[in-house]
Amino acid sequence: MNEILQALILGVVQGLTELLPISSSAHLNLFPWVFGWEEISASFDVALHIGTLFAIVIFFFKDWIELIKGGYKQAIKKEKSTEGKIFWYIVISTIPTGILCLILDKISEKVIEKLALGFSVEEKIIEMFLIAFALIVMGIILYVVDKKAKSKVEYKDITFKQSLWICMSQAIAAAFPGVSRSGITMTVGRGMGVKRESVAKYSFLLSTPIVAAAALYDLKDFVFNIPFFIGVLASFIVGVIVIKFLLEYLKKGSFKGFAIYRVILGLFIIGLCIVRL
Repeated sequence: MNEILQALILGVVQGLTELLPISSSAHLNLFPWVFGWEEISASFDVALHIGTLFAIVIFFFKDWIELIKGGYKQAIKKEKSTEGKIFWYIVISTIPTGILCLILDKISEKVIEKLALGFSVEEKIIEMFLIAFALIVMGIILYVVDKKAKSKVEYKDITFKQSLWICMSQAIAAAFPGVSRSGITMTVGRGMGVKRESVAKYSFLLSTPIVAAAALYDLKDFVFNIPFFIGVLASFIVGVIVIKFLLEYLKKGSFKGFAIYRVILGLFIIGLCIVRL
């Protein structure tokens, strides 16, 4: 029963934090560490991401159908359209992003190991310090960029260069917990003048192939038990609610509240790390 409850809680946490720019990896590391639960496996982490992946696919189902149809028509029939353009932007941008994710992931693992040896402390403490640092730094950057950026580029007007930079920034978030996939893609997009609601939607669409690829890669390690399905279902349901909320909120609101939350959470984690040293 404890495993089921923990899976439910982590699924809700994933649904809330993956799609908001506050880092799901930070929260999925923090909850087991604070409550003394067994650290979640990499495969269960990916399983929770499947829930939010389903949320994105279902919420933007009509968009994906139009994107695929547009991509097909542009490639086969040479019929240009906004949907066809966006589809191929996503496809082409995802390839170098996937390669960069694998490279940076290996680098981040070695960095944590060396820091743990150098400071003679547990790797988990080092990891949580780095997560706190990433939360605070990205929170400040998100706030500054969002405040100063011009809102001039609509979703349909996103260029290939903008798509590539936004997509590739995901690799940093994948390799370094606490950065936040949504946080960094939305920050980069805002820095290039993309409107808040547009960059949020594009960020969600760009994450789909990367998360799907990670799920397929770890499929052999999945344990298909009750906690697995509870976690996926919880992250899916909460994810749909969060997407709807964020897109509505960003029509008039800013990222300021999320930035403040990141800084506060980062300081809280640093305090816990100091206590546990």
